Amino acid sequence: MGDFTQAASRVQNGQKAYLDGPYGAFSIDRHSVAPGYVFVAGGVGIVPIMSMLRTLADRNDRRPITLFYGNARWERVLYREELEMLSTKLDLNIVHIIGEHILGWQGEHGLLTQSILDRNLPVDRGELQYFICGPTVMTQLAERWLAALGIRPSRIHNELFEWV
Repeated sequence: MGDFTQAASRVQNGQKAYLDGPYGAFSIDRHSVAPGYVFVAGGVGIVPIMSMLRTLADRNDRRPITLFYGNARWERVLYREELEMLSTKLDLNIVHIIGEHILGWQGEHGLLTQSILDRNLPVDRGELQYFICGPTVMTQLAERWLAALGIRPSRIHNELFEWV
């Protein structure tokens, strides 16, 4: 949809490409002494978080992890089966937030809110490290709500993405 996507479709097989980066610091390794983690993902924002969850599973890490994962529809939830498998390898609590109303759904629905965070965060919430990735509005609101719940800004890390 963006400039890169359009240009990539014109690249010929065997053509040289020069890549640069990555430059981000969105990694649990910068916060490895944390007693646990909270991840907040919206839609495809789960992708970098999956990398961190896989790393924690590969390391047999047993620290408590809470994942808030919002999607418009259940059918759009990426990595559903892998997340369930990871919850058997990790001390992982997954809080799905589904936008549409689903008959019989027992989980959270609508959009991520401060009350959903408050209801599902662990008691030791102030000691954990927080990683947020998703649409900009969701990320900004989540940061504001976490601060209102007493989470220090130094414990909140985000990966912002915008459509190019």
